[in-house]
Amino acid sequence: MAAWGWTERDYTIPYPLKSHVHPDNINFAKGEMLLLPNFRLPTLIHTRSANAKWLYEISHKNPVWMHPSDAERLGVQSGDLVRIETEIGYFVDEAFITEGIKPGIVAVSHHLGRWRLQEDKGVSRGSSSLAKLSESTDGEFRLHVIHGAAAWESSDPDTARIWWQQVGVHQNLTHAVHPDPVSGAHCWLQKAVNVRKAAPRDHYGDVWVDTEKSMQVYREWVEKTRPATRFSPDGTRRPYTLKRPLKPAKAAYRLAPTPVIEGE
Repeated sequence: MAAWGWTERDYTIPYPLKSHVHPDNINFAKGEMLLLPNFRLPTLIHTRSANAKWLYEISHKNPVWMHPSDAERLGVQSGDLVRIETEIGYFVDEAFITEGIKPGIVAVSHHLGRWRLQEDKGVSRGSSSLAKLSESTDGEFRLHVIHGAAAWESSDPDTARIWWQQVGVHQNLTHAVHPDPVSGAHCWLQKAVNVRKAAPRDHYGDVWVDTEKSMQVYREWVEKTRPATRFSPDGTRRPYTLKRPLKPAKAAYRLAPTPVIEGE
């Protein structure tokens, strides 16, 4: 890593850096909490399970897991709506009070929350909500759920047997892009800047995002990086030894040559 410009002691093993969600960087007194948005359910595979009707019957909700001590502090019970505010927006979901999560942390499974804009087009009606998407002139987007899953007649008799309505909340829209300065991978864990009981005007599945703020946060994180065009010791965009789930061919790691502009 030193060859790539990361020469400070902080970037060697053992790794002493405090991440953006380290307890010291979360102000619990102001209502901030750590948001764990990517834990898995054993019955689903990301949102690719949306057409697996029997799996969706088993798992079709992604409530906000919350420790009883936090629920008491917020005046929340299981089934109550809570509003999770991030640095760029918010989403509204049901609370699930459990001792299976640590105090100071809220967690929402990432498998669910699909939506469609037309009744008879898009993702299956049994695994998505019909929603309305509106945009303001200054880059603010609002997603409002019209209704959840519903039974319908088709060539598959099981579509008429759908009994559930909730299909989860699309929380990912409220997560700003956080490119890890060293690896470039997305830092999924989020800081919830405020967690509170939902107001009467809030509805299950509501999502609001400020895209201009999202771009601002992205640029703040990019400033933490050290560009390969300046620090790469071998003309590649990142160390080939860093692990990736799907590793591109070595040729893809080569930096593109700087174009020659006539007259320069």
